[in-house]
Amino acid sequence: MPRPCRCRKVGCAITWRRFLPAGEDTPTDVPEIILGHDELEAIRLADLEGLYQEEAARRMNISRQTFGRIMASARHKAAQALVEGKAIRIEGGAVEVCAMRKFQCAQCGHAWEVSHGSGRPTACPACGSATFHRHPEDRGPGGAGGAGRSYGRHGRRCCIRGRSGGPDRA
Repeated sequence: MPRPCRCRKVGCAITWRRFLPAGEDTPTDVPEIILGHDELEAIRLADLEGLYQEEAARRMNISRQTFGRIMASARHKAAQALVEGKAIRIEGGAVEVCAMRKFQCAQCGHAWEVSHGSGRPTACPACGSATFHRHPEDRGPGGAGGAGRSYGRHGRRCCIRGRSGGPDRA
């Protein structure tokens, strides 16, 4: 029996669920590729934010090897959709959408939260220092994780604060 899938942190909640190629076909006639929420997050972290696999894996609360497998699958699916003119539908995967990111100042020790999608802060709100980092509680496998919505396969809740235990397996 395989090990249960570890819940993966996703730092960006998307508002769209389907990406269609331009063309003559109606949306229902276009064949689809299913891209998991975790695969989209891997593409976002590695290709959009330019993170190394180690840091991206830490943010997703998974091992670097697992991140590499997810990334390879995501890139294969994206390439297939682009080359073959298929639609991409985002769904599934054992993920936890983190509502807030926590930071801590290295100068004064002040901790604060910002919502996902608002961009990285430029300075500590307490002292104005630019030397800050993610809070230890918000840093992946060793941390407690952030509260947020969790989705399993088919949109069912599967994870609570980074611990797996739901019925869904990936």
